Amino acid sequence: MLLEADKLTVRIGGRAIVDNVAFSVGHGELVGLIGPNGAGKSTLLRACLGLIEASGDVSLLQMPLAQMTPLQRARVVAYLPQDHEIAWAVAVRRVVGLGRQPWRESGEAGGQIVARAMERMGVDTLAERRADTLSGGERARVLIARALAQTTPLLVADEPVAGLDPAHQIALMEVFVSLLREGRSVVCSLHDLGLAARWCTRLVMLSEGRVVAEGTPETVLTAENLRRVYGVEAFFGHADGGPVVMPTGLSGK
Repeated sequence: MLLEADKLTVRIGGRAIVDNVAFSVGHGELVGLIGPNGAGKSTLLRACLGLIEASGDVSLLQMPLAQMTPLQRARVVAYLPQDHEIAWAVAVRRVVGLGRQPWRESGEAGGQIVARAMERMGVDTLAERRADTLSGGERARVLIARALAQTTPLLVADEPVAGLDPAHQIALMEVFVSLLREGRSVVCSLHDLGLAARWCTRLVMLSEGRVVAEGTPETVLTAENLRRVYGVEAFFGHADGGPVVMPTGLSGK
């Protein structure tokens, strides 16, 4: 396993935001973390990376997280937070190049990796633009490119499609799938159930800080689960060989 968490609990103000969760990500997986607002998705991801205080056990590549140095962690997992702000008045190429810092390269050793990451996210034409002048969607894609440039076995992304138009959302999910073919894995939190259904290999559904369903998209995204957890009705279908899930109205939960 790339990532394993057991009995993970995060308490804030005496309340369990993440409550006794077991969570894992294996090799070659695109794991979607889904659930309504306040379910604990972002908190779980941050706890798995040691970014907030939590109880329980977490390991990366079978090594306890607590025993790893920041450099070791940065060579195993890249993290894309929700916040897509870039405050630096520097070129896009330099921002993406920050993803190579854990590898302590000199000269142009990582130049091709940085160029490939920018190309994947369609920001290669922005290479010399000042990063603080970009639109919200452009900033999001630049920061995703930075995470890709880190070339870690695991990429953890918190709501990576937020701020992207439909074409760029689909393009990003295609990039994630391409990472699986390279032997890498991705775990991302998603609010778009249609993207989760169509692209993820496994889903983990959270509600009130607990895992309430886990498995393939077909087994997790059921009418009963969507009514119980989200309080919505949905349309279920298939198109171009893949599942389609679209919320259509409130269920009156």
